[in-house]
Amino acid sequence: MDGKTYPLTMKAIIIERFGGPDSLVIKDVPTPELEDGYVVIQIKAFGVNHAEMHMRRGEWAESMPIIGIECVGLVVACPSGEFAPGMSVAALMGGLGRTINGSYAQFTRAPVSNVVALGDAMAALSWAQLAAIPESYATAWTCLFRNLELRAGQALLIRGATSAFGKAAVNLAVQAGAQVSATTRKQKRFDDLKGLGVKEALLEGPDLSARLDGRKFDAVLELVGNSTLLDSLMLVRRGGRLCLAGFLGGLAPIADFNPLLQMASGVHFSFFGSFVFGTPEFPLSDVPLHSIVKMVAEKKFGAEPARVFKFEKISDAHQVMEANEANGKMVVCVD
Repeated sequence: MDGKTYPLTMKAIIIERFGGPDSLVIKDVPTPELEDGYVVIQIKAFGVNHAEMHMRRGEWAESMPIIGIECVGLVVACPSGEFAPGMSVAALMGGLGRTINGSYAQFTRAPVSNVVALGDAMAALSWAQLAAIPESYATAWTCLFRNLELRAGQALLIRGATSAFGKAAVNLAVQAGAQVSATTRKQKRFDDLKGLGVKEALLEGPDLSARLDGRKFDAVLELVGNSTLLDSLMLVRRGGRLCLAGFLGGLAPIADFNPLLQMASGVHFSFFGSFVFGTPEFPLSDVPLHSIVKMVAEKKFGAEPARVFKFEKISDAHQVMEANEANGKMVVCVD
């Protein structure tokens, strides 16, 4: 298959209306056209993300009829020549699902700046395994080693650690030699976290700082979101860092935030949103995805998808996500 022979139409999962999982329907639509600066990709598998749930509900500021912010697959065509037909690649963000049609389809067209070759190590992994990596690991790596400037031996707290993003962060942080504490809302998942190498599993809740009785961390990765952010600010030592990067607890804003009264002195607080990947300030090439794929292939840590769905079962995947029962990364195989 190449840019001259790929089909004129494709199967795609469309948001028929904003609403529940049953609002996702499969239809035949035109295949993306070739365009300079873009890569047409035959999608083999894609990850399922909370952002897409909010898009499906109509809660996101921007969304397209075809959502999906990441995928792995084969290059069909790249008119500007950066990627050769047949190359195995990952694509994430760059407007996928938000301002251009995304990855819930047999083909997509992603900006060259948001596509990366997977390298030789990917040969040891299935498409489903590869699909569990791009968005979660690229975002986790950036939060840990850019925003939080995490170093070996530091004490790190990850709130919301049994999410796909959280597990990716745990894997990378443990591999880097950090002393990781991690939270989950369900005590039955403590053993899962311990199995990933965390030093301490904690029950998530808005009063965590009170329960820890004054303990402080070098770094906190906040994935629960605004509902626990103020509590997290109380858990960072002077000179330490807090990064807000997830909203597992919902998108509602903080009703009252007075830095004078609620911001700890000397604490560095930042935000990271993966929608900036591919911009001049946040090139995707900054993220060592090749190395991460190699670590997964060499079994340095487990990055298996928690659940794998067929393309026509996308509504089932979203139902699991709605129920908060994924317990890790869910992926959809297109073939």
